[in-house]
Amino acid sequence: MQVVKTISEIRKIRPKLAEPVGFVPTMGYLHQGHLSLVRYARVENRSLVVSIFVNPTQFGPSEDFERYPRDTECDLALLENERVDIVFMPSAAEMYPPRFNSWVEVSHVTERLEGASRPGHFKGVTTVVCKLFNILQPNVAYFGQKDAQQALVIKKMVAELNMDLKIVTLPTVRESDGLAMSSRNTYLNPKERQAALVLHQALNLAQKLFSEGERDASRLRREMLSLIGKEPLAKPDYVSVADTETLEELDTLTLPALVSLAVKIGKTRLIDNVMLE
Repeated sequence: MQVVKTISEIRKIRPKLAEPVGFVPTMGYLHQGHLSLVRYARVENRSLVVSIFVNPTQFGPSEDFERYPRDTECDLALLENERVDIVFMPSAAEMYPPRFNSWVEVSHVTERLEGASRPGHFKGVTTVVCKLFNILQPNVAYFGQKDAQQALVIKKMVAELNMDLKIVTLPTVRESDGLAMSSRNTYLNPKERQAALVLHQALNLAQKLFSEGERDASRLRREMLSLIGKEPLAKPDYVSVADTETLEELDTLTLPALVSLAVKIGKTRLIDNVMLE
């Protein structure tokens, strides 16, 4: 496994990689959710590149960039164990040199949900992912369903900018009690960790109501909010039942539909979703 830190070096290596080349972008502090993507990509591709880069441009001024968890030594050991070929670990200065002022933006679908709650977030995401795609030239890139809006935004960017690669979205990986795996789970104390289960419980409630025949999307939102409101440590940011392509809120459920939510547990903001199909 090679660890590469500069764009010039990775560009020298890239033509020598056997194709297809799979790519898994990460911000490090890897957990089984990340590793599930890596394992899937390893099976599908002759070469595998993973990036570790905590992207400063997707964090807002009051967000957790400085304290975002990092453990490079552990990450590299995990990736070596998964037989990754290249780990690309650029610095912020390498990715955003002085006087950097070029941005990639996807409109409309970025203005809802995470985009409404975190202004500028997706501008940072699409710019860094576009740069990584340009630098690494993968044939396939892998993303997790937990960040469903992000996956949709990346797919739109790739399609509309005629990028020559395939985007694969893989299922959310959960803890045994249902909590979606996230690097931010490490922020939770024991009481908050227990309280965080309310996200999965609310999504399960939506699925249950749907399976019983409920098609009023506003009722699903109300019932989910009511359930979250019973947890003292939980403060909902949004609860959404939306079209899977536009992310516009639905009045009457049509299929498929994306049920998603963002909830603050103490000071930690968590997201999760399920697809009704």
